[in-house]
Amino acid sequence: MSSLELRHRQVGPWPMNTYALVCPTTQQSVLIDPGADPETLTAMLEKSNPIAILLTHSHPDHIGALAEMRTRLQVPLMVHPNAVHREIPPDRPLVAGDAVMVGEHRLDVRYAPGHIDDQICFILANDHRVVVGDTIFAGGPGRTWSSEGFQTTLTTLRTVVLPWPDETICYPGHGPSFRLGDVREAVEAFINKDHGEFYGDAEWNM
Repeated sequence: MSSLELRHRQVGPWPMNTYALVCPTTQQSVLIDPGADPETLTAMLEKSNPIAILLTHSHPDHIGALAEMRTRLQVPLMVHPNAVHREIPPDRPLVAGDAVMVGEHRLDVRYAPGHIDDQICFILANDHRVVVGDTIFAGGPGRTWSSEGFQTTLTTLRTVVLPWPDETICYPGHGPSFRLGDVREAVEAFINKDHGEFYGDAEWNM
């Protein structure tokens, strides 16, 4: 079986990574994190049959084009149920252990709180690729807004991210993709430090 095709565009002023996953057999697709620029996102889905919009989380930079893309595509929105607190009720809520089928392929859902309480990752089953949102970047974890959130991020890194194999390729919400094995040592050292009451922007080598 051929792997899911992963399409990628950078959109918005930050910029932010929007992804589309396309089944090469059925041409079914999902759009992940429609941050901005509906015309670009519509073009990215060309020659595919969109079946859903997925959100890694509900921060504004990841949903700037959500309303327009829901109107254009007329497909279900799938997001963690905590997004309802930000007035983004899902058509299908996604929690840890759920799966989304894209044609012949399965996406496994993992809950990854810390950066925000509705963040999830999408694991391309049997493929060693993960769309991680703002859970982890090549240079550090996602920003936090409280010491409690930072401690939750450390737990997520330890229990959700680090168990993935070294060959896992992470596709983040900002910046380049990276191989988990290339940052594993830095992540392990980071989570084993005493950071006190820290929160905010962080880098592995801080």
